[in-house]
Amino acid sequence: MTETFGQRFARFRKAKGFTQDDIANKVNVSSQAVSKWENDINMPDVGILLNLGDILGVTTDELLGKENPVPAKFEPEIVQKDFSKLMLRVIVDSKEGDKVRVNLPLQIVKIALDAGASAPAISVNGNGKMADAISSIDWKQVYSLIEQGLLGEIVTVDSADGDHVRVVVE
Repeated sequence: MTETFGQRFARFRKAKGFTQDDIANKVNVSSQAVSKWENDINMPDVGILLNLGDILGVTTDELLGKENPVPAKFEPEIVQKDFSKLMLRVIVDSKEGDKVRVNLPLQIVKIALDAGASAPAISVNGNGKMADAISSIDWKQVYSLIEQGLLGEIVTVDSADGDHVRVVVE
């Protein structure tokens, strides 16, 4: 059975620990309106969808049921992007709604790794589990794979507390 918008929305909301009232207050609608969304009686206005995606830490495509993650893949040398133009993106969305976006040119990552730098400690909501998961990544190995042509979403970490970290090369 296909998940309805209301079921999907409720799942995302609960995963973030928000109540219907929390969502209603954040997008300036009544809690009854949110209840109607979850019961598939009504749908949110298009203008609210972007805000809902931001609040819930998902794309509007995911919110509407189209999951199209960009899987990591090796690109043959012929079609590889110019390595000097690639970016390492670290996307952190906490359960409480905090958002961290880090965009680093791969050339800077290489300089830092060559200088002996390690990955910065990332702690979401003081949760050491997320920091442990990120710090356990062998960034030199990841960089080596990128040099060989690995592109796309290369690391995804979801904590039991609802925090979400993605590392993407594009």
